[in-house]
Amino acid sequence: MTPAGRRALLERCFAAALARVDAQAAVRRALARDGGVLRIAGEAVPADARIHVVAAGKAAAAMARAFEDVAGDLVAGGVAVTRDGGELPLRCLELRSASHPVPDARSAAAGAAVLAAAAAAAPGDWLVVLLSGGASALLAHPLAGLGAADLRATTAALLASGAPIEELNAVRKHVAAVTGGRLAQATRAARVAVLALSDVLGDDPAVIASGPCSADPTTYADSLAILARRGVGARVPAAVVAHLEAGARGERAESAKPGDPALARVSYRVLASNRDALAGANAAARDAGAAALVVTDALRGEARLAGVRLAALARAARPARPTLLAAGGETTVTVRGAGLGGRCQELALAAAGRLAGLENATLLAAGTDGSDGPTDAAGAFADGGTLARARLDPERALAENDSHRFLAAAGDLFRTGPTRTNALDLALLLVGP
Repeated sequence: MTPAGRRALLERCFAAALARVDAQAAVRRALARDGGVLRIAGEAVPADARIHVVAAGKAAAAMARAFEDVAGDLVAGGVAVTRDGGELPLRCLELRSASHPVPDARSAAAGAAVLAAAAAAAPGDWLVVLLSGGASALLAHPLAGLGAADLRATTAALLASGAPIEELNAVRKHVAAVTGGRLAQATRAARVAVLALSDVLGDDPAVIASGPCSADPTTYADSLAILARRGVGARVPAAVVAHLEAGARGERAESAKPGDPALARVSYRVLASNRDALAGANAAARDAGAAALVVTDALRGEARLAGVRLAALARAARPARPTLLAAGGETTVTVRGAGLGGRCQELALAAAGRLAGLENATLLAAGTDGSDGPTDAAGAFADGGTLARARLDPERALAENDSHRFLAAAGDLFRTGPTRTNALDLALLLVGP
């Protein structure tokens, strides 16, 4: 298979992965409508109950549109919040946009709007919550005593430190007013039905979107320990540190914990996850006559180290026919330099250094949400000719976290535009004779 042929097949596999986690299709599968009776994940909504809807995350507009298509005339109102570029026209819900991954003032306002929408539900009503990855940043309404700038600086510091999503969200749940079960506490609705697209390993409801309707196992003390472990205490606003310290002393209300009465009203359904995306990629490879194998559905750790490991697999492989080695998950990047890139691009650049000269392997690493870091790329390709095509210093690019410029010079960036879904990242390695 030629290099161009390998790239074409990888693009086909990635498209098939996205189809498996399509947000609108996932929501429609969870709904059934028989006249005026709506079933959500198999549970019938009482005919006299008004339905309020809150949607948040990178897939919020797509999920909200699908819900409107099925149940629009039954919707009493609500709000959808998505990232810039993820908008779609909606008929029933107010649509807002905000910043991701670092929140802004619009995020604070959007969080307040979501809390107000939840509070509008009467005791006999239903609140439907459509969640997808990115909602934590998009709903960053600060707790009392903090400001939007405090949440922005705290998020930026943790992201730059390479903190995994579990640690980032643990802190968010102790500085923001929507997450950590607080959305469920804010509504009087008789039922809170959550439909979620998972963007976290293990599909833990407490981690997806920082668990706005889920019990939080973490504490203020845990948040302080994370800041210390990541060495960001000096870069986090003093107001945030003081707030967390007060919480650890018992002077602030904790996030919702197991047994909270508000959570007894919550039903939760994960509609699609990274495992579904991996299955879609493998199916497309097999349809094309290739073999396919999931090497891990828990890809994590430093992006550059993951890239080296995947390149080592390519060098060790001796398949008799083209074979897709698929990995899914979410790596992290510890920011050391002032370059431009994202975790998938850094993974691809690190892999390219170990693939140099290899003629039978191509890697595609990309985010299923269509964005990788603060760039216009979803990710990048890497193969045995990447370094030669770029004619730049790969070690310097890695040292500066400047994967975007390097891979642009090689012609290896992969762009999809907003996909309006989010199921973590894929690293698809195609090897063959």
